[in-house]
Amino acid sequence: MTEIKSRRRAAAVTVTATAALLTAGLALALAPAAHAAAPQAPAPVPAAELAQARSAVQDPAVLDKVGHFFARKGVPPTSQLTIGAAEEAWAASAAAPRLSGDTVPVYVLDSGFVAGTPGAPVAKAEFTASTVVAADGQSASVWTVRQGGDWKVVNIASGGDEGDYAAKAANSGGGTAFREPQVNAWYVLRDGRVLPLDDEARRSVGAGGMTLTAYQQLVHQRYGDKLPGSAYDRDGKGGGYPVDAAEAAAAPAGSSGSSALPAVTAAAALGATALVGAGAVLRRRSGARRG
Repeated sequence: MTEIKSRRRAAAVTVTATAALLTAGLALALAPAAHAAAPQAPAPVPAAELAQARSAVQDPAVLDKVGHFFARKGVPPTSQLTIGAAEEAWAASAAAPRLSGDTVPVYVLDSGFVAGTPGAPVAKAEFTASTVVAADGQSASVWTVRQGGDWKVVNIASGGDEGDYAAKAANSGGGTAFREPQVNAWYVLRDGRVLPLDDEARRSVGAGGMTLTAYQQLVHQRYGDKLPGSAYDRDGKGGGYPVDAAEAAAAPAGSSGSSALPAVTAAAALGATALVGAGAVLRRRSGARRG
């Protein structure tokens, strides 16, 4: 009888141990899947890529274009000015454009995150931005994307929001600054929370921000029915801003999978309502910044 009891106890111990191992094994098996399904932080852009992007902006031909941008006060080349070509050329030279601050990756709300795709990052790097200043105090943000192995300038926007908000995020405790262009809101992702960097963001997520999961639910409610392929998109409501033939021809083509950054989208460049891609153009930034 003692032997039988001992065997029973041994069997019970064995069953218990086996169950514990199975439970632990199941937990380990599920842990990576659960981790992969959670929203992610954006992937960083290598410093070497940022250096190459900055080098593209430092090209004398690019700085000359920025000088003309300053001379024209952001008025597109397709529009007439009250000054002549010679006066514009003089003003462009006098602007003496120079880079100021760091070249930064610009992260924009990702459509996969909005859709709730497992493991999708909250935002993706759409382009890099370099702030250029003029002798008279004007500033512009020069955008670059990587195409065919080279970094190319695709847009010039007045002001320096991209660099300013990246610096604001770094100086307020670190994290990744990103933009929700549909409401012109700038946030910083820090320690799993989405925190506001400007007034629009504070109206969106509150002064104390919200968790990344709660923010995903918020933007899904806002834009879940406006993603590429949606009825909204098919109806042509996601274009954001019409461009003329010359601008369309100058717009960057879609990037290959090997590019460090994709071609800039209309949602990023022009604040389109839908997260639908299109080409970037040279434009003066519309609307006053509030931070």
